[in-house]
Amino acid sequence: MLPFAPHSTSSVAMLKAALLAASTLTAAVTLEATNARASDLVVHYDQSQLLRLPRPVAEVIIGNPSIADVAVQGGNLLVVTGKTFGITNIIALDGERNVIQDQRVVVQRDEQRTVNLHRGASRNSYNCTPNCSPSLVIGDDKEYFETISKHAEKKTKFSDQSSENAAQSGAQ
Repeated sequence: MLPFAPHSTSSVAMLKAALLAASTLTAAVTLEATNARASDLVVHYDQSQLLRLPRPVAEVIIGNPSIADVAVQGGNLLVVTGKTFGITNIIALDGERNVIQDQRVVVQRDEQRTVNLHRGASRNSYNCTPNCSPSLVIGDDKEYFETISKHAEKKTKFSDQSSENAAQSGAQ
């Protein structure tokens, strides 16, 4: 049995204050890591957002090109496309290599009209607008993802062939 050591009121109060401060800091760090700030450009996975700059851009630097992609349209308009989930930044430079804008980009999943089917530990994602169709989302069951990916590739090839045939017909 441990001997009883009486605690003074001030030491108990300091311990409570320290625990409260630590839990508040932990909560703040957790929220900071997961939530977008008001100044962030939030882009949904597999979607694009426009970013208008105050002057024409000569060069764009992407912090992590696997998270987002950027295309310059008309000099001062950037099209930012979310490629995978995460946080990165985009730095736009003018012709004299001055920073026009350093923009934090948060790529998130668009949860509207999305249905997740869970079977044990596996997940299958569907977009329901209004009918549900399979969706390719990182983190889905491997077999499901590969099957949907193959179907998407076939669909793209079919569309590309149709476009090429239409272009050749129009040229004749």
